[in-house]
Amino acid sequence: MVGWSGRSGVCVTALMCAALLVTACGSQAPSPHASVTRQAPSPRAGLAREQLADRYLAIAKDGNRRLEKDLGRLEDRHRIRLSTAKAALTDAAATERLFDHRLALIEFGPPIKQIASLLYRLNQARASATAAAARSTTLRQLRTWLQRLDRENAAVEEAVRIVRSQLGLPPPDTS
Repeated sequence: MVGWSGRSGVCVTALMCAALLVTACGSQAPSPHASVTRQAPSPRAGLAREQLADRYLAIAKDGNRRLEKDLGRLEDRHRIRLSTAKAALTDAAATERLFDHRLALIEFGPPIKQIASLLYRLNQARASATAAAARSTTLRQLRTWLQRLDRENAAVEEAVRIVRSQLGLPPPDTS
C-alpha cells in the first residue's frame, strides 16, 4: 500500500470500530445478577487461551526487541543519516513481515481470530510503508515517510492492544 487516500483512512477507521465492537461483545463480563445456570468456561478453554497468549508473547517480544533496535536509530530525525535510516528501515520491514508470518501460524478462535486478522493486515500495510521509506533517496523524502509511519504505527498499536486484551494480557509497556 503506497498511498493513503481518504478512502483507505476511512476503511482503517471502520475496521478498528468493528474490531472494538467484536472485542466489547466478546469480552463483556457477565452481570452480577446473571443466572446461576450459566456455565463457567472449562479449564481446558482457559489453558488454550493461556497457550495462545504465550505463543503471541513469544513472537511479540522477539519482534519488539528487533524493532526497538532498528527504530532506535531513527530517534533524532534531524540528525539522521540516510544510509543508516535505510538499513534500519529495511530490517524493520523484514521484522514486521516475520511477525505477520508467525502471527498467521497461531490458530486463534473467535473473536480473537478477527482481531488478529486485522492486526495482520494493518501490520502488512505498515511493513509496505516501512519498505518504501527504506527506498527514500533524500532526507526530506525520508522524513515524509516517517510521518506516515507514525500514523501506521498508531493503527497497529491499537490492534495490538485489542489482541492482548482478548488474550488476557496487559497492554504493552511501550509503543
